[in-house]
Amino acid sequence: MAIQRFMTVEESADSEERNRLTLQQARLMGLMGETKDARIAGRVSSQLVEAAKLRAGVSSDSELLELALSKLALEDDFGTKLVARKGTLARDLDLGI
Repeated sequence: MAIQRFMTVEESADSEERNRLTLQQARLMGLMGETKDARIAGRVSSQLVEAAKLRAGVSSDSELLELALSKLALEDDFGTKLVARKGTLARDLDLGI
């Protein structure tokens, strides 16, 4: 059984803004053009699709796929790079705190 959590108005507005910026960046990078010439098909849980649509604030499967693919295409590797730097600073480094 899935646990459903509703977003607050602030969380929803933040999520919508992040999604708008994600799609805008994908367009600026040339990842989304005027022509929609690719098709994706697959079988997934309807509960997963509905939960993702609610979270993303979109209503169609196409909008959801565009957003999800844009997020993956634009994803950075900050966390991986940060963890890889562990131990690279001198222990006596003055952080001014």
